[in-house]
Amino acid sequence: MEVTQVLLNAQSIDGTVRKNAEESLKQFQEQNLPGFLLSLSGELTNEEKPVETRKLAGLILKNALDAKEEHRKFELVQRWLSLDGNAKSQIKAGLLKTLSSPVSDARSTASQVIAKVAGIELPHKQWPELVGSLLSNVHQLPAHAKQATLETLGYLCEEVSPDVIDQDQVNKILTAVVQGMSASEGNTDVRLAATRALYNALGFAQANFSNDMERDYLMRVVCEATLSPEVRIRQAAFECLVSISSTYYEKLAPYIQDIFNITAKAVREDEEPVALQAIEFWSSICDEEIDILEEYGGDFTGDSDIPCFYFIKQAIPALVPMLLETLLKQEEDQDQDEGAWNIAMAGGTCLGLVARTVGDDIVPLVVPFIEENVTKPDWRQREAATYAFGSILEGPSPAKLIPLVNVALNFMLSALTKDPNSHVKDTTAWTLGRIFEFLHGSAVDSPIITQANCQQIVAVLLQSMKDTPNVAEKACGALYFLAQGYEEVGPSSPLTPFFQEIVQSLLTVTHREDARESRLRTAAYETLNEVVRCSTDETAPLVLQLVPVIIMELHNTVEGQKLSSDEREKQSELQGLLCGCLQVIIQKLGSSESTKYLFLQYADQIMGLFLSVFACRSATVHEEAMLAIGALAYATGPDFAKYMPEFYRYLEMGLQNFEEYQVCAVTVGVVGDICRALEEKVVPYCDGIMTQLLKNLSSNQLHRSVKPPIFSCFGDIALAVGEYFEKYLMWAMSALQSAAELSTHTTGDDELIEYINTLRNGILEAYSGIFQGFKNSPKTQLLIPYAPHILQFLDGIYMEKDMDDVVMKTAIGVLGDLADTLGSHAASLIQQSVSSKDFLNECLSSEDVMIKESAEWAKLAISRAISV
Repeated sequence: MEVTQVLLNAQSIDGTVRKNAEESLKQFQEQNLPGFLLSLSGELTNEEKPVETRKLAGLILKNALDAKEEHRKFELVQRWLSLDGNAKSQIKAGLLKTLSSPVSDARSTASQVIAKVAGIELPHKQWPELVGSLLSNVHQLPAHAKQATLETLGYLCEEVSPDVIDQDQVNKILTAVVQGMSASEGNTDVRLAATRALYNALGFAQANFSNDMERDYLMRVVCEATLSPEVRIRQAAFECLVSISSTYYEKLAPYIQDIFNITAKAVREDEEPVALQAIEFWSSICDEEIDILEEYGGDFTGDSDIPCFYFIKQAIPALVPMLLETLLKQEEDQDQDEGAWNIAMAGGTCLGLVARTVGDDIVPLVVPFIEENVTKPDWRQREAATYAFGSILEGPSPAKLIPLVNVALNFMLSALTKDPNSHVKDTTAWTLGRIFEFLHGSAVDSPIITQANCQQIVAVLLQSMKDTPNVAEKACGALYFLAQGYEEVGPSSPLTPFFQEIVQSLLTVTHREDARESRLRTAAYETLNEVVRCSTDETAPLVLQLVPVIIMELHNTVEGQKLSSDEREKQSELQGLLCGCLQVIIQKLGSSESTKYLFLQYADQIMGLFLSVFACRSATVHEEAMLAIGALAYATGPDFAKYMPEFYRYLEMGLQNFEEYQVCAVTVGVVGDICRALEEKVVPYCDGIMTQLLKNLSSNQLHRSVKPPIFSCFGDIALAVGEYFEKYLMWAMSALQSAAELSTHTTGDDELIEYINTLRNGILEAYSGIFQGFKNSPKTQLLIPYAPHILQFLDGIYMEKDMDDVVMKTAIGVLGDLADTLGSHAASLIQQSVSSKDFLNECLSSEDVMIKESAEWAKLAISRAISV
């Protein structure tokens, strides 16, 4: 088979030719993998071949080594490791040779493939000579080979973790990279590749950054590169500084003044891509300091790994004026463009982070700028002043901000309706939203919204919703936070008199011709949902009147017209929004007996619509409709049983949806809602549900985040069906035991510990549901054999000392459930358990009310069990 021709055909404009070519590549791969990979690498290395086939060959080779999904990646790694050694050596030799090809696409592709192979082999102590042979290339001419080799070293550092390469080799890599960056290197491409490689190698340089001389040298090289005549090198050098700011924050003190000078010059004078990275450096320092100060509450104690150096606090006299200048560099159409990002936006974002880092200290530095510019004739000055104000509303204390807001509010309301410039209106609406988000609500002592100005605020926001889509979208956002601030105001809300008008205006917005621009329709529904969610009993009759309106809207989307794929996407998006809206209404009206009774007359109609939404199957809708059905089950209670025969197949489809794992997770949650609603009426469906859940747990293709909710779901099922759960007990307990073992011996990063805690909580919720489900049943003794293992699990997680509060509460609850359900059978086991006494005492003296209550109940249950 002539590979070159097939690769050309695979890029053909003619669909049939393309399909046939893809098919024959697939067959070749299945029939003879070593031959397939060898012919691809042969194509890539062959200088006679056309560049487009070389590039595609390399790409297919790369995809044969790596995949996004974990389970697929694992398979590909195993497949490569078990490949014939000669074939592998030949492929690797060819790849290294291609690094000196005169064709840049071939070099670049080869360097990516080499890094993928290294990512598989180096951790298995294979290909030990790779780094050495790359380094010997760096000292050779021609320049293009040097450039490709440095690029490869960069990709390599991206692929493998630092512990895979020993320090001696790290030093050599860094030396080579730094030499490639130095001004004496004549070739720009080489310097650029070296600077980008350093970016990826920074994570390997821990030891070098701990050595003063080496660190000084590295910092000097990076700072020199920020002054290169080539813009791409300057940008890459600032990217290195941004990375250093988060990786080596605690080492920056000696350099911070110089870095300020370099960044300030770049922000004021350099091209946008460079200036953006220079601003990003300060945003990154803010992120570091915000984290440190949040974690240790400001008073630096010995237990924090890194002290706060207060770089931002020291820099603000110069940093804030520099950022304020950037706000005047807006682009004409930035409000219309979803993904817009420019100097003004970066500067405002950084200003907001500075405000969160230094709090009150920023206010006197920004207020003069606002006062000076907010009434100027040039729209840029008015917009910049408003943006500056909006940016500093999170961080400083309400006491510092509220007097300013009280002065500014009327001015802003009038600007929102009267300013001739759309940018200014957009930013004004955004700033009002920030005022309502951070300075309005039950937590704030002196209210900025009063009887006197509430009506005016609502009137202005409703008026703005008729403005251009970007302004209207921000006005919806402001109304969202206005409603949220009145969430806990008691029986009557200041918004009650305007409720009908607000709802009507929001519905009108959803019907605008241009509602898909600037996310306007989505924003209007999100705001409607928040207005409903935060409404009080007085407006319940009005919420009830909304039900048939939304039902009608949803009904119109499922009418059976044939749609183009673009139309289908729009339909699916709208169905998602309407299902979300119904979910909020169902929760609102279902939460009090009087309105629930009136609402349930619509239940059949609503459920029918949800089923028709499933029938026009698409992932997003499925998820929103599923969530809404969970709410409906909760509201209808045992009556939900009548919908089960028709709904069950969609429930099963949701549980089988591994691809879109969020859908699967949501469906698992809905199974819990249905169990709580139906109780023993769920029994006929349990076989199917439990079988699918156990299958999901044993699959390595399901995203790990779905597993904890599946365990909780076991608990919901057991609680609902009681001793009928005996049928599944052995299988469920076996799955729980292996997960429990997995979750007690863990070391890992914060993310893993957080996941392990979620997993533990799921397992504990399952145990709790099973104990409570079997309580007072003659079959309780079936649980006795499992008790020692469960107590051992509780000992295990107590000993690990990395439980979060949620797990602690559930765990002490399980100890109580065990005593409560097993009574005297549990007494001696609990008395023998290693840590249950200490654990109980620790929980009894907890600051957390919930943990304390759980512990008091457990103590009671244990003392009853022991006294029997």
